[in-house]
Amino acid sequence: MRSNEKPGIQIAWKTVTYRSVVLFVIAILVALLVATRFTFPQFSANAEKAVSSLFTNLLERVAAQPKANHGVTSQQAHITALDGTVRIKKASSNDWVRADYSIPLEKGDVIQTGSEGMAKIVFNDGTNYTVKQDSLIVIEENSANDRQQTNVAVSVNTGTVDLATGTYAQGSKSEVILDGATASLAPESAARVSKDSKAQHDELLITKGSGTVQRNGETVQLAGWEKASFKPASGRLEKVKEIGPPTPISPANMMPIFISHDPKPIEFSWTPMANAKAYRLQISRNPYFSSLILDRKINSADVMVGGLNEGPYYWMVRSLDAQEKESAESEKNRFTVIAKGADSGKISLSLDPFVQHGHVIELTGKTEAGARVMVNGHEVPVIGTDGTFHYFTPPLPNGETLITVTAQDSRGGVNTEQQKVVIQ
Repeated sequence: MRSNEKPGIQIAWKTVTYRSVVLFVIAILVALLVATRFTFPQFSANAEKAVSSLFTNLLERVAAQPKANHGVTSQQAHITALDGTVRIKKASSNDWVRADYSIPLEKGDVIQTGSEGMAKIVFNDGTNYTVKQDSLIVIEENSANDRQQTNVAVSVNTGTVDLATGTYAQGSKSEVILDGATASLAPESAARVSKDSKAQHDELLITKGSGTVQRNGETVQLAGWEKASFKPASGRLEKVKEIGPPTPISPANMMPIFISHDPKPIEFSWTPMANAKAYRLQISRNPYFSSLILDRKINSADVMVGGLNEGPYYWMVRSLDAQEKESAESEKNRFTVIAKGADSGKISLSLDPFVQHGHVIELTGKTEAGARVMVNGHEVPVIGTDGTFHYFTPPLPNGETLITVTAQDSRGGVNTEQQKVVIQ
């Protein structure tokens, strides 16, 4: 034994990398495949086809999975008009909360209005729902895919809802669900959906465009002013042609009307309807028409109405046929009666160029100190001590809209500016 070697067990090793192992295994597999190919040619050909088919099917399944979802994403709706008592129950909660403009609405959320409540809900596809008093709806679906195709579905559990669809992309859907009936509305259509729980009667009236109602295997096509009605316990859909309402003319929507100390009657007019024998004019202080200032049957398409004091008003009209059957209500026009002093003059009012933020218009301007300002009949809440004001309109519909800005001082002096805006 050498002097520099110590007694004991001697261990030696050689490092083998994972790469070497993998290459060695691959080499053995290739050798086996080559040997099998020459030894059993028919078996090898069948095996290659089977493996190739399996690999192709696997790729197709993997590739088909994204196509099924096609980038579907959930979307949010938002409240753009709110009045009275309105509650929301989020899908993720069992508690009711007071509705607020800042609360996003998602799939599964429930919206309920009180006896004098109203909420307008706008979806990303342009569809908007006006939920009237004593109503409850549920957002059943609100999604879009990467083709810009949207899917909006709302169920009406009780009450009345007015809705209008936008110009959504082909392949999109806008549906209303009512006691097992599903109504699909075409783009740029409008409808009124009503569920009367006490009378056990449901109906869907198309007021513009077209739609299709399906229930229990039965399908009904509806055009303008056609209605599908049914009882929840019955399986039959009844299609009825309704008489159309007139179009309000004067007072125009959002128009201020100035009166002096000796006010004159205000003229109300609307388009005459060929098959109408009379009309029913209603004027209210609130947009729900829960209390009426005037409810009168009129034989002509215009009438003078006196006794309207200062403040905001809403009016609508219906057609009556020979059997006294009423049409649906017309559009509701809002106007504001403003007192003007006998010796009052025109006060200053200047507007800066409007700034458009999508469907919302931003207004800035200046009037006299201490004056009040109204935009389309809505009071501007905050006016600076120097008369400057800043205001954002509610979301405006597509097309041309007239913006009316009115300033009034304590002496009755007024000034009005009007500009047209086009929303695309």
